[in-house]
Amino acid sequence: MTEQQPYESVSSHGAFEVRRYPDHMLVQVDVRGGVAAGAGAGFGPLFQYISGANAAGQSISMTAPVLQQQKGTSAQTVSFVLPADMSPAGTPAPRDPRVRTTAVGERFVAARRFSGGARAENFTDQGEKLIAAVRAAGLDPVGDVYYARFDPPWKPGFLRHNEALVEIAAAEPGGAG
Repeated sequence: MTEQQPYESVSSHGAFEVRRYPDHMLVQVDVRGGVAAGAGAGFGPLFQYISGANAAGQSISMTAPVLQQQKGTSAQTVSFVLPADMSPAGTPAPRDPRVRTTAVGERFVAARRFSGGARAENFTDQGEKLIAAVRAAGLDPVGDVYYARFDPPWKPGFLRHNEALVEIAAAEPGGAG
């Protein structure tokens, strides 16, 4: 079974859940295209990295989810979450100059689960619903919405597990966290 990124569920707000994600490592690539095309374009270089196309020649286990974040109108950052036991010092450098590794510190994130294929309208709609629900709960979103995709592209859309995510300033109103 594919390792999933660990997190602690902090609270539930009906339309979304607040999670605490520990420090983790990402391997990322910026690509042209929308939600569907961006995922396809980003998958290859990232998969090559985890398959050993890195400075150490190290094979790294595939994890879920694959993350995507819109960058402007026609670009995406696609990210693989590296296994939980990989530290910044233990993460091999990429050989492909398009690929980079990024250390992400502990943070609180609001997450809204949804199904469906990689249609930009579906993802955008779910992101807008997440932001509205986060604000209605008295929480402050930090940065842009990004998306998590947990399933392979051949899985029927109505069975897919996707999430809209946004970092929040604190775990609960009033700054607790």
